[in-house]
Amino acid sequence: MSSGMLPEGAAGAERVGLAERVGLTGPAGLAAGLPVPAAASRPGRTLPWRAWLLPGLVVAAILALWEAGVRLFGIPHYILPAPSEIVVVLVQRWDVFARHTGITVAESVAGAALGIGLGVALAMAMFLRSWLEQALYPLLIASQNVPVFAIAPLLVVWFGYGFGSKVAMAAVTVFFPMTVAALDGLKRTDPDWVRLFRTMGATRRQVFWRLRLPAALPSVFSGLKLAAVYASVGAVLGEWAGAGAGLGYLMLSANAQLRVAEVFAAILCLTPIGLVLLGIVVLLERRVTPWQRVTRDAP
Repeated sequence: MSSGMLPEGAAGAERVGLAERVGLTGPAGLAAGLPVPAAASRPGRTLPWRAWLLPGLVVAAILALWEAGVRLFGIPHYILPAPSEIVVVLVQRWDVFARHTGITVAESVAGAALGIGLGVALAMAMFLRSWLEQALYPLLIASQNVPVFAIAPLLVVWFGYGFGSKVAMAAVTVFFPMTVAALDGLKRTDPDWVRLFRTMGATRRQVFWRLRLPAALPSVFSGLKLAAVYASVGAVLGEWAGAGAGLGYLMLSANAQLRVAEVFAAILCLTPIGLVLLGIVVLLERRVTPWQRVTRDAP
């Protein structure tokens, strides 16, 4: 009996078996319209409690030693404030920190979106046009020898002290890793999948959009994870170069007046930005690349 005459469940099982036999259980299988095996629908492995407990204990021990050391040796607050003093400052001026944190978050998200979009677009262009890669890739590599902070004053001159220069700085920070990750992913498509698609009569455009691009997603998400972490760093560097608001501006202002507790409080507000953005990318990766979970869950 042909698969067209089988019941829906049996036909689906036959198609999954076909996918496994020809090696199309990953992005190529999805592109060809074949279902992902049932293992992909299983939730990812939950982290053991030690994965959260042990780091928490380490942080608690460091904070306890820090607090005890400051109290025991009488270190001045303008040199190294105790963690309790930092928390007090953060609570007392929560409205100020909330306002500046919101500005830095907006700069980071906008800069990351711009840098990611430009990086992926350039990677696709260089992959499709080899002469473009030959012309631009060496320049991209050479540009990384220039410290990012050295560009910040120029961006302030070009875009002013406002929102634009900070977005541009964040975009510059994430542009290179995003471009390299996307280009590397496009180049690493399994040649056997490409030959199979061409044997089935797929055009070059279909091979790119339905095979190469899905197959490159794991590398693209690796670049996205770096971008999520680096975006807030770029935004703060831009604020250090010249700004009237943001956590970077708040750090410089407090440091100039020896309000070191405020500097630490600003760092405490900055840390979750990258972590939250990274968490969003990880959740999106699990939704978009289910075949990756099949590989991870395999014994």
